[in-house]
Amino acid sequence: MTGWLPPMLATRTDRRFSDENWVFERKLGGVRVVSVRDDGGQPQLWSRERRRLDHLFPEVVHALAELGGRQFVADGAIVAFDGRATSPSRLRTRLHRDAGAAGVAVHYYLFDLLTLDGAEVAGRPLRQRKALLRNAFHFRDPLRFSEHRDHHGEAYFRHAREQGWDGLVAKRADSPYRRGRAADWLTFDCVRRQHFVVGGFTEPQGSREGFGALLVGYHDGSRLRYAGKVGTGFDRAMLQGLRGRLEDLRRPESPFADEVTEETVHWVWPELVVRVGFAEWTRVGRLRHPRFNGICTDKPAAEVTREVK
Repeated sequence: MTGWLPPMLATRTDRRFSDENWVFERKLGGVRVVSVRDDGGQPQLWSRERRRLDHLFPEVVHALAELGGRQFVADGAIVAFDGRATSPSRLRTRLHRDAGAAGVAVHYYLFDLLTLDGAEVAGRPLRQRKALLRNAFHFRDPLRFSEHRDHHGEAYFRHAREQGWDGLVAKRADSPYRRGRAADWLTFDCVRRQHFVVGGFTEPQGSREGFGALLVGYHDGSRLRYAGKVGTGFDRAMLQGLRGRLEDLRRPESPFADEVTEETVHWVWPELVVRVGFAEWTRVGRLRHPRFNGICTDKPAAEVTREVK
């Protein structure tokens, strides 16, 4: 059992539904991790890209050894939180061993079980696997059981949007665990994501360091249209490091075609591209509840336009 195993992957859908033959779980904004333990040995953590992650999350390895059985293969996701929301930027400090990484707490949410005590259970229905999983571990932090709801996917989706979750995963309740992408698992996304160009930033307030918010936009023909400001989703290291990059891009006038009324604004040449998650567009063309998801290095700023979905 020791070694990498390709995980089951979900298919994205825009259809929201309720069905008594499906269960619905919270979609976790973290790193997919399959954990493997053989005959009481040291548990292993494997990413979906076939990378060993044991050294990055030693507290998870220790918890699996202490709170799990002698042999298992389990599937889940490791996440970091910023308040009640999962924070990819905080988790990246652990993945890249950035400064302050040791201070970022993580949790490993387990949502499926493939083998237990030498028995193959991947072919059993999902509800049976979830029941076995709940009893296979003593769940306490950093190990958490991924709860689900039966039947009522549409109501749960509305709850997920109100809570600011990334989305839901709908899973056919009688489905086996199939490696690779399958239509038995579907994702309902609450958060829309797209690329934006940074055209300015504001000064930090209070105890915040680096900058307050990024002012972002997109190209509409030859014009850079203003889409709003993004002030959440940054960790301390990103705030400090990104301020230096922004200073190198400073310019005296606004690059936006629209009027921007923010105070303490510094303008920059529109060259830096970032990924942003948000709930929706407002009627006046601004982002509602935007959140920084990372810097993009493989998309030219000139190609960033408003995506229609």
